[in-house]
Amino acid sequence: MKATIHSALAVALMLAVASTARAGTLEDVQARGVLNCVVSTGIAGFAYPDDAGEWHGFDIDFCRATAAAVLGDPKAIKAVTSTGKTRFTKLNAGEGDVLWRNTTITFSRDVGVKLRFHGVNYYDGQGFMVRKDLGVSSATELNGASICIQTGTTTELNLADYFHSNDMEYEAVTIETNDEARQNYTAGRCDVYTTDASGLAATRSTFTDPDNHVILPEIISKEPLGPATRHGDDQWSDIVTWVLNATVTAEEKGVTSENVDAMKESKDPEILRLLGVEGNQGEELGLSADWAYNIIKAVGNYGEIFERNIGVNTPIGLARGLNALWTDGGLQYSPPFR
Repeated sequence: MKATIHSALAVALMLAVASTARAGTLEDVQARGVLNCVVSTGIAGFAYPDDAGEWHGFDIDFCRATAAAVLGDPKAIKAVTSTGKTRFTKLNAGEGDVLWRNTTITFSRDVGVKLRFHGVNYYDGQGFMVRKDLGVSSATELNGASICIQTGTTTELNLADYFHSNDMEYEAVTIETNDEARQNYTAGRCDVYTTDASGLAATRSTFTDPDNHVILPEIISKEPLGPATRHGDDQWSDIVTWVLNATVTAEEKGVTSENVDAMKESKDPEILRLLGVEGNQGEELGLSADWAYNIIKAVGNYGEIFERNIGVNTPIGLARGLNALWTDGGLQYSPPFR
């Protein structure tokens, strides 16, 4: 009799655990009706609030793309601001559902911090910015310089390694946010600001005299930036992965926010699967059939997102470079929708 009771309790416990495992992030987001998206405290072109408090930018558009896919509403997002020190804590503590923030994918973050990364949405590298009147044209001339650097980032170790390997010394001026770095740099408290090259371009665009500041030619690291989620929720991981892939595939296939409706009549089977006209990929993700259509209609394909927020015709002025499609000599490439 005791054995029977114990067996029944064991089965009940297993069912409870299984039920808990099934109740994942997707269900939480859909029940809440809002996607909590971990972003930076503010970087021009990537994530920044306007005067009305509405957030915009490259990273924010990927937050909106995720919300469009899972909620059908690209505006149903809450920006959870974070510094380099707090971003992973906030994500792992459940304050955010996904991190779309200029964050480098590394072994220790993937394995040690127990995050799951879902592809690269921006290929970057660490650089240096100085005032023109410093008379410096190369990072190899920075011996003895004072350098503003954000704590809790990969830039700290990269900087130490670069200066050590070039037998140079520097004085670190540590800061926590991009805005703090901008204030210290413009006030002359440091000679140099170092971070990802995209971040330097974004910061320079906010200056009253951007032409008086130079981003030096050296790129001293690989900084593949991408979205992250917590370990342990495979369905949610799949969703975030394919949100990014959907934007890249759309650009590869010439599907834009302007022509996406007409593209439902395409003869290309992959486009029809992408837009939910054929196949059951939405169902397999636990989403509606038109999840990717909703993304493209709301925020566009990868190229549209890039050019609108940080491209050559914006104040940030970034060329596609490594972030061009693989067919144009870049590294952006999506696995097929099949």
